[in-house]
Amino acid sequence: MSHLTPVSWDPPADAVELDRVTAALADGGLDVRADQPLHRWTTLGVGGPARAYVEPRDPQELQLVMRALATTEADAVPLLVLGRGSNLLVADTGWPGLVLRLGAGFKWHRRDGRSVSAGAGLAMPALAAWVAAEGLAGLEFAAGIPATVGGSVRMNAGAHGGQTADLLETVELTAPDRPGGWQARRADLAFGYRRSALPARSVVVAARWTLRPDEPASIRSRLDEHRAWRRATQPLRQRNCGSVFTNPVGESAGRLVEAAGLKGRRCGGAQVSEKHANFIVVDPGTFAADVRTLIGEVRGLVHAAGGPLLEPEVRLVGHFEGSS
Repeated sequence: MSHLTPVSWDPPADAVELDRVTAALADGGLDVRADQPLHRWTTLGVGGPARAYVEPRDPQELQLVMRALATTEADAVPLLVLGRGSNLLVADTGWPGLVLRLGAGFKWHRRDGRSVSAGAGLAMPALAAWVAAEGLAGLEFAAGIPATVGGSVRMNAGAHGGQTADLLETVELTAPDRPGGWQARRADLAFGYRRSALPARSVVVAARWTLRPDEPASIRSRLDEHRAWRRATQPLRQRNCGSVFTNPVGESAGRLVEAAGLKGRRCGGAQVSEKHANFIVVDPGTFAADVRTLIGEVRGLVHAAGGPLLEPEVRLVGHFEGSS
């Protein structure tokens, strides 16, 4: 059996530099927490703690974070931005740097004609429901996406033939080297299938789409269809991270995994879903290492069966044995 473990983002981190940054944030009035458990912030519900965690409540506090990071190197104080924690597998050892999660001041939406803007902390299903009530179409695909606006922009999340970048016009960003923020156009961010080219250590602050008018009842009908499909086909009652693998061109990752006979395959508390083969579900007390091992086994067995080498959609962060 071929065992092809996915690579994790495992930066070295500098404890002294991180302590200096967290002290500066605390001096600025931000609530910085040490050893914050991350399993509570991910949809899988597994993984260790962040060495430092901060939740800026508004753009002013976010700017303080960016300014504190401005004099540091990316590997010295690695920044992990959390949305709703889907498509994320945190190592059992946790995250060695700073975790940033946007607070309540980033959960907003507004309309100007056909233009709709939303804060990066807003959940995409909530945005999809609101624009439907406003009689604006184009975000129905997001009805069941377990992600925030910011995470959807970064991953170019999509479903049902639509994706975040399709009708996107601009994105508001900030970064340590530009703490005052700037506006990027869709063409600037090189969107592709489940990817974007956002600058290093940048944080999505808000996004704006231009949508098309339609009857609210028609839009709601499409939303209901997408929600019903998701309930019927995905293991929503079990903890999971969403789709584990991206779909190869012209193919379905779930079909390939199922064809290799891997539905129900288990490693510790992690199991390939019996309902949808491109999902891994976990039992309470599961280790992140089990999930990561199972991902590698599935990749290897699908490849050994004559399929392509599946690319993980889930992002691995922190230290896993044998990966970097």
